[in-house]
Amino acid sequence: MTDQTTSLAAVTTPDAENSVSQRILSGAWSSAEFRIGFFVFVFMVLIALFYPLFSSIDPIAMDVRARMTPPLFLGEGWSWRHPLGTDQLGRDMLMRCLVGLRYSLLIGLATVLLMLAVGCMVGLFAGYRGGLTDTVLMRITDAQLSIPMIILAIAILGVARPTIPAIILVLGLSGWPVYARVMRSVILAERNKEYVRGATVLGASDLRIMFLLLLPICLPPIVFVAVLDVARMMIFEAVLGFLGLGVQPPTPTFGNIIADGRKYLVNAWWIATMPGIFLLVTLLSLNLMGAALERA
Repeated sequence: MTDQTTSLAAVTTPDAENSVSQRILSGAWSSAEFRIGFFVFVFMVLIALFYPLFSSIDPIAMDVRARMTPPLFLGEGWSWRHPLGTDQLGRDMLMRCLVGLRYSLLIGLATVLLMLAVGCMVGLFAGYRGGLTDTVLMRITDAQLSIPMIILAIAILGVARPTIPAIILVLGLSGWPVYARVMRSVILAERNKEYVRGATVLGASDLRIMFLLLLPICLPPIVFVAVLDVARMMIFEAVLGFLGLGVQPPTPTFGNIIADGRKYLVNAWWIATMPGIFLLVTLLSLNLMGAALERA
């Protein structure tokens, strides 16, 4: 019995797959664009998390006397207190962009985790079980794929109150089919290999094989999809905010800041431009990391 348990443990932890994951990570890290993207993303996350904690400026506090103060780099009428200028109500643009970045990252990361959880479970069971289970789950996946994510989000959030949990739930339950498809395709390629048959012969249950053997092996090809999807979900969050279906004012988000600033593009262009720059830099860093992971 002891020998059988030892053999089963050896089968369910294949060193080859661990080395594959290590090669993917080391190959990605050797790329200059991955390192650049990683350090830029970490920097953006750190300033979004900690700068508002140590600053005395309130992102929703209005100061009409300082309204439409230009950014420091324009060279005239600027203020050290507001290095990126102020909006039409005198609110500090730097603080509002950082708080907006915080909410955008929160919604993007939480949405992708939800999509991963739902999609991976559906794809895992569909690919491993096959037969009727596969047919039913994949038809549900196809039906979900036929509904555009942004249309479904607008339809639901237009009726329900657009809170942060509601936005995460709607976007997460709209985007899981991609992960289900990827997971299923990898499981179909892996389930008939020798190490899976060996684990079955040694007495491993289906759940043990799926969650301790196949799931860790299938995660590497999904990681780069998830990295790119964080960027995609941040864009969707900004679009919903721009349409008035995101996090509601006075809470600053990229979408509602840009929506407010579009009215002042002629005489205060920085109101709409600054959140766009923050969003651009963050998305560019994520895309650099995702591209490097995909090649690796």
